[in-house]
Amino acid sequence: MLTKLEAFSQTDLDGWINQVKLQAHQGHVASRIALLSKTDPQWFAVEIRTQTGVLYQSGDLDRTFPLMSAIKPFLLLYLLEQRGMQVFDLVGVEPSNLPFNSLQQLINDGGRPRNPMINSGAITLADKLPGKTGDDRCQQFCAWLNRQGGCHLSLDQAMLTSVRSAGREPNQALVHYLSQVGALNEPESAIDTYEQICCLSGCVSDLAQLGTLLASDRSTISAYHRRTVNAIMLTCGLYEASAVYAVRIGLPMKSGISGALVAVVPHQGAIACYSPTLDHVGNPVAGVALVETLSQALQLSVFG
Repeated sequence: MLTKLEAFSQTDLDGWINQVKLQAHQGHVASRIALLSKTDPQWFAVEIRTQTGVLYQSGDLDRTFPLMSAIKPFLLLYLLEQRGMQVFDLVGVEPSNLPFNSLQQLINDGGRPRNPMINSGAITLADKLPGKTGDDRCQQFCAWLNRQGGCHLSLDQAMLTSVRSAGREPNQALVHYLSQVGALNEPESAIDTYEQICCLSGCVSDLAQLGTLLASDRSTISAYHRRTVNAIMLTCGLYEASAVYAVRIGLPMKSGISGALVAVVPHQGAIACYSPTLDHVGNPVAGVALVETLSQALQLSVFG
């Protein structure tokens, strides 16, 4: 019997994509990072990968892009596998009502990051990755993701250089404050590690394969950890717009300012999109619109 995530045709998908791509002009390509600012706003790719091995694909499938903040659920999963639920001694699980790189949110919360899906939370977790240096930590994390997900992520050195050349100030301010309150062991290594893991890059198929790690039980990953990550993605993964999309879409999702977007359909599979133009919150316009269309057309919401 087909699952809901398999109950449509490629023709259906192509029609939905044509509709949502018309909305892409409503957003803008990220300008803070020079290399991202040169991205073609018309690029679009999607892969839907089901637990039974069925694939739906369309668009610029060979285009590679840095995952940016779309890496954060997998950073959390990795550390949960390494340290267990003690991770939440370091970060909270509540949604943020300010932007993802907000220093004011961190100050309001007394230096405890609101959740792992915003920058302060991910930087705090990056500080705790196994390894002696940022290079070592990133390499170990990347190897684990590729092994578990069967994907082919690699560090985009040109993107990393671009990230470090301008626009670092908000994250540096977060690191400074986190260091002041004693949340970081090695502040310089923490931001180095964080910037590297955000520049792990792949194509939309790699992101879909990562998404399937969170879709159903695997013998190599704790089911409790998987469910924990999904819950936090649902409530925090699209920043301060998360509550709106929990109602409208009802799926665990995570975006990145490169235009990366991954959505998990528990027990069925994953949807990965690449669409570079972003809304005012920082979520990809066409990618979110496609997942919303799929969720409503196929009744994918986890709330039934």
